[in-house]
Amino acid sequence: MSSHPPRPAASGTLPDLGEIASLLEVALRRVETTFDRALQSDLPPVQRLVAHLETYRGKMLRPSLVILSGLAAATPGSSSPSSPNSSLRHSIAPSLLSDAHITIAAVCEMIHMATLVHDDVLDEADIRRQGATVNRLRGNEAAVVLGDYVFSAAYRLCATLPSQQAALLIGQTGMTLCAGELLQLHHRENFSIDEPTYFEIVKRKTGSLIAVACKLGAMQSLGVARLSEPGDSHLADRFEQFGLKLGVAFQIQDDLLDLTGDQGVVGKPLRKDAELGKLTLPVIHHLATATPQRRGQTLQLLEDFGPAAAKKLLEALDSTRSIDHAHGAARELVAGAKALLKDLPESAAKATLMAMADQVVSRAS
Repeated sequence: MSSHPPRPAASGTLPDLGEIASLLEVALRRVETTFDRALQSDLPPVQRLVAHLETYRGKMLRPSLVILSGLAAATPGSSSPSSPNSSLRHSIAPSLLSDAHITIAAVCEMIHMATLVHDDVLDEADIRRQGATVNRLRGNEAAVVLGDYVFSAAYRLCATLPSQQAALLIGQTGMTLCAGELLQLHHRENFSIDEPTYFEIVKRKTGSLIAVACKLGAMQSLGVARLSEPGDSHLADRFEQFGLKLGVAFQIQDDLLDLTGDQGVVGKPLRKDAELGKLTLPVIHHLATATPQRRGQTLQLLEDFGPAAAKKLLEALDSTRSIDHAHGAARELVAGAKALLKDLPESAAKATLMAMADQVVSRAS
C-alpha cells in the first residue's frame, strides 16, 4: 500500500460523492495497515489474539469520521467567509489527507477495539459480529490484558505525531470513557436512575470518542498551530459537538437494537442490558411515566429477567410509547448535529457526513 495520500480531483475541484467514496476506501485501507503494524507482536500467542480482532472490525465509523471531518474542514472557505485566513484553506487542498489523519484514525479505532474487548468481559458476551469473543476463546484474563495491550499501543502510536495536543486529547478521552463505564457500573441494577444520568454516562462512554475523532480530524486539516485563531478554534469545536451528538444518538440506537433488533442482523446477543441490570433510555422513560401498577410489574420483570420476560418488557414499553420517545431523542440529536455543520461550504465530504448522521438512527446493526 502506498504511503502517499489520495489526490484531489483535477483543477482544484471538490471530489463528487463517487470520488469521496473511493478516497475514503483507500484511506481506510491505510488505516487498517497502520492499525495492524501498530499491534504487531513477536510472540505468536499474542499475534494470534491480535489477528482475532479483525473479526471485531465493523463499519469503521470512527476512522471514517476522522477522515471525513478532515476533508470537510479542508474545504476552501470552511472558516467564516470574512475570516482573513479563509484563503489558507486552498493551501490544504493539494494533500487533502496527511499521514497524521491516518494515524489519528487508527488510534481512534484501536481505542474503540480495546473498549469492545473489555465490554465483552463486563457483559459476559460470547459473540461479537457473529464470531466468538476473546473472553470466550481465551478467558477473561486474556481479554482484559489484550484490551490493555491495544490501549497501550494506541497511546504509543498517538505519541508519534508531531504535536502533543492530539496525544493529550486522546489521553483525556480515554479517561472520560472509562469514567463513563465506571458510572454505569455504579448504577447497575439502580431502577431509579434518571434520564440526565443516562445521558451523562452515554456522553462519556460513547460520545467522547466519536467527538474527539471528529475534532482531531478537523484539527489536522486546519493546522494545530492556527487553532488559537477564533475562527479555526470555533470550527474544530463545532466538529467536536457534531461528533458528541452523533455518538449519543448512536448509543441510543444501539440500546434500542438491544431491545428490538434481530440477533442475526445485529451480530451479538440481545437483551443483555436488561439482563445485566443496565437501564437504557426506553426503560428509564417507561419507569418514570408508567402507572404505579405497571411500574411495579416492570420492576418485577427486570429483577428476575430471562428470555420469557423480553416480550413482556416490549409490551410494557409500548404502553408508555417509550420506544418512540427514545427514537425521538435520537432523531433530535442527529438534527442538532447536522445543524452544527449546516453553514460549512458544500462539499462531498460534508454531504457524506450528513448522510452518515441520518444513517445512525436508521441502521439495523
